[in-house]
Amino acid sequence: MVRGLLRLLVAAVPTLLFAPHCLAQANEQFIPLPVYKTGPVSAVGTGMYGGVIDYFDYVNKKYGGVNGVKLVWEECETAFQVDRAVECYERLKRKGSTGALHFMTYQTGAIYALTDRARADKIPLVLFNSGRADASDGRVFPYSFPIGTNYLSANTAKIRFIGAQEGGMDKLKGKKFVNLYIGNAYGKETIPLLEIQAKRYGFEVTHIEVPIPGTEQQAQWLQIRRIQPDWVILRLAGVQVPAALKMAQRMGFPTSKMLGVASAGSEEDVIPAGDAAIGFTAWALGPSGRHFPVVKEMYDLLYTGGKHGNMEDPNRVGSVYYNAGVINGILTVEAMRTGQAKFGKRPLTGEEIQWAYEHLKLDDRRLKALGAENLLAPVRLSCADHEGGSPARFHRWDGKKWNPVGDWVPTDRALVRQWVEGSAAKYAKDKGITPRDCAKEGA
Repeated sequence: MVRGLLRLLVAAVPTLLFAPHCLAQANEQFIPLPVYKTGPVSAVGTGMYGGVIDYFDYVNKKYGGVNGVKLVWEECETAFQVDRAVECYERLKRKGSTGALHFMTYQTGAIYALTDRARADKIPLVLFNSGRADASDGRVFPYSFPIGTNYLSANTAKIRFIGAQEGGMDKLKGKKFVNLYIGNAYGKETIPLLEIQAKRYGFEVTHIEVPIPGTEQQAQWLQIRRIQPDWVILRLAGVQVPAALKMAQRMGFPTSKMLGVASAGSEEDVIPAGDAAIGFTAWALGPSGRHFPVVKEMYDLLYTGGKHGNMEDPNRVGSVYYNAGVINGILTVEAMRTGQAKFGKRPLTGEEIQWAYEHLKLDDRRLKALGAENLLAPVRLSCADHEGGSPARFHRWDGKKWNPVGDWVPTDRALVRQWVEGSAAKYAKDKGITPRDCAKEGA
């Protein structure tokens, strides 16, 4: 009899180990994290993913997961290299009882490289205030979600911010702009829209490329000094930003006439530049500070009383990139809640979380309940709109901290959407894709 029981047990082992919904994983949601803790923009990666992981850890420890489903994740180092991000995607996409929930990467080049794969695999590419802008059209890009404010929308907010500083949009006529950008897909993304805006508002724009890694910028700033622009837009990231600020000071260009993108507006961007950064203004990817209730609660739970969370340097908790990571964690968890309300309180598949993101709604009331009021603007997505068109906020460095400048700045939704739909239509034609009919889908 004992031998018979042993034979039954041995026969059952393969099923127990390899069943798609085995008991050990039935209550776990797997999330791959393509981190970049090394490489030229490691400050972005360590802060951003540190905030994401801390939020997941916080949800697990305080709430026992999402409706009883524990969050589990695996980091995969990309060093901000596209080929390594693609390798991470392929290696991790089938892990967990339901496969990867989504793939959260801030590498624009990787987003372009993975768009077709993710669509075929039915795994959403999710990123906050980032990514390829035409993916905002969910009819053509059902599995890409540049949530919040895509790069083009943020660019229109930047021009509106400059217009306000000059006394009105009509005052931009005749002004000279320089767009100093890093030579990759991320850096080049806003060039076409800047040209459209230049014609609309009558300003002149010169695009100057900074080759990767971007620490040597003397030739570019000598060109800027010859042009003598009214404004310089920094579309740089990581070590490139303090290099630009120091070179601007050396060339005598006023910091008050420089405006950075989100990836140029963190503590890690300005502290290495010293006094050369004082007065520098940038788009706030995530507002800094631990005063937000959710960030304060996370810090108390994960870092006080001798505990050490997921950040190597606890002083970075509440920094710009860390808080942006927290925002991404919130979006992930709230999308899961939305999906579970329809599909059940269990781990979700890529298809199910895709539906959830298209029905995600975070209003002021929900954000306040989460302790995230003013940490991010309200979000509402749909089948056709994977961005949500959130406004942008700007902040200025005083040498010690970032301070908000004005209120939220609305984006030019009509202009951006026109460009988005045109680019998406071309992509659909080139790829032989029939856009979804969102009206028929009831979304």
